[in-house]
Amino acid sequence: MKLTHFPIEFTQAKPVLQAITSAGYQAYFVGGSVRDALLGKPLHDVDIATSAYPAEIKQIFKRTVDTGIKHGTVTVLQQGQAYEVTTFRTESAYQDFRRPDHVTFVRSLREDLKRRDFTINALALQHDGTIIDLFSGLADLKTRLIRAVGDPNQRFHEDALRMMRAVRFKSQLNFKIESQTQTAISNQHQLLKKIAVERVHDELIKLMLGKNWTAGLNSFIATQLYQTCPGLSTAKKALFALTTLPTVPLKTESAVWLLFAHQLGLTPKTVKPFLKQWKSANNIIQSVSRSLPLLDKFLAQQNLSNWDYYYTGLPIVLLANQIAQLYGLGAAPAQLQKRYHQLPIQQRRQLALDGGDLLHHLALQPGPQLGELLAKLEQQVVAGNLPNNRQALLQSARSMLN
Repeated sequence: MKLTHFPIEFTQAKPVLQAITSAGYQAYFVGGSVRDALLGKPLHDVDIATSAYPAEIKQIFKRTVDTGIKHGTVTVLQQGQAYEVTTFRTESAYQDFRRPDHVTFVRSLREDLKRRDFTINALALQHDGTIIDLFSGLADLKTRLIRAVGDPNQRFHEDALRMMRAVRFKSQLNFKIESQTQTAISNQHQLLKKIAVERVHDELIKLMLGKNWTAGLNSFIATQLYQTCPGLSTAKKALFALTTLPTVPLKTESAVWLLFAHQLGLTPKTVKPFLKQWKSANNIIQSVSRSLPLLDKFLAQQNLSNWDYYYTGLPIVLLANQIAQLYGLGAAPAQLQKRYHQLPIQQRRQLALDGGDLLHHLALQPGPQLGELLAKLEQQVVAGNLPNNRQALLQSARSMLN
């Protein structure tokens, strides 16, 4: 089979392949980029595999960087682009269930491809468009199947993160997982404990942002992978309830964690240690903890107050509403945006006076009383109980002091 339409990313990188083959070596595009090109999807990375050893690649190209030379990877700098070129290799035992103890460079494409995770990722593409398929990856692409290369138990024992990649691909590609591959994940699921939580975190988020995340989540549960994850080991019932929701695409990582937090019954206080276990970024933790009370109001069909909009901000309101809509509640985003923009002020700096005005006109001293007075004025203006007018605010402040 030949690829008749080359994506621009391959076209730009073809001179690298041609230079390597002209020097007497084999060179191919490999991995996910070949898969995505065949599926008509956007390409993210262009990986090149070759029979040339790192030292030989450095002789062919003038500008290179030793990015991972111990594992056979040299980055070739060509026409303003950087391409990772990796020598065909075989790998030793995987003592940490993630990385091989050492690699051996080889000249055989088959030896290189047979160590890859899934058949749909074990395709190689020549610069003339010819597809090299040694493990029936094209057939599995056609039938939309995720199948491990060779013995799935061995593949997952080599790299336990591949189990999460399988359920993630199910979500992203809307494929099915081949039965023996899925059984092997169930058998090996405890190995996921050996993987750094940051890597599991990344795969779980990619799964949940996929177009068929309910199907991917279903396999995540069915294979018991959830049992090895922070805060989820006893959450089977709550997680399974998520698979009954409409498969509406989630837009952000914050939306993913807000959905999990609600389903797990977490509060703004308990969600923080939960997300800390997952090594989530502080801005994600803050977004989720601030969104939870708003989500509860949407689900209870309570109207948000002006202060809810003002204090949390429009992005947080829209985030909570997105999750509420999965449950058939919430409001039209345009309606929420309109309400937000109708607020008397959106930020404290828009208040018609500041602390300096209060100090000057009311003979106050700096301290807690000043901050409390400003906060009360701010709340009254946001609620619509007081016009955002300097004289009116000063008069109200005098009344509050008296």
